[in-house]
Amino acid sequence: MTHISQCIIPVIEGLLPDKDEKDVLDLVFILATWHAYAKLRLHTDHTLNSFDSLTKPLGAALRHFAGKFSDRFDTKELPKEADARKRRAAKGKAKGKTSRTARQKASLGKVRFNLSTYKLHALGDYANTIRQRGTTDSYSTQMVRVFSINITTCWYNFC
Repeated sequence: MTHISQCIIPVIEGLLPDKDEKDVLDLVFILATWHAYAKLRLHTDHTLNSFDSLTKPLGAALRHFAGKFSDRFDTKELPKEADARKRRAAKGKAKGKTSRTARQKASLGKVRFNLSTYKLHALGDYANTIRQRGTTDSYSTQMVRVFSINITTCWYNFC
């Protein structure tokens, strides 16, 4: 299966003004390379060290992108994201809570690139996790979840 990062560069080339295009293409290239390392099914010490060393420039490129472009482009959430946000807001309203970000999004109608997410925070842990647990295709959290449910059920039923 081809990931979009493997073929996006020729698609977006020439779409942006020259002053912005280099920054965006550099970020997309770093993201595609980082993603390729993350999805490798066989790592060596060399590939893991390269993966580790690429994470710092990725963070710098993401911060540069957020600072330079976040307010310049009119971005909107996908319908799926809007529906999920509305469900969370309704659920919070039913409990008597309204989050500040939900109020801001509702009032602005614009989505900003957010660097304060767990996904971005955890990027630096990928190489070490692969060193400790193996490649990302060799394990799944689903088995742990299923196993914990069975243990809990068994415990409560005194099996």
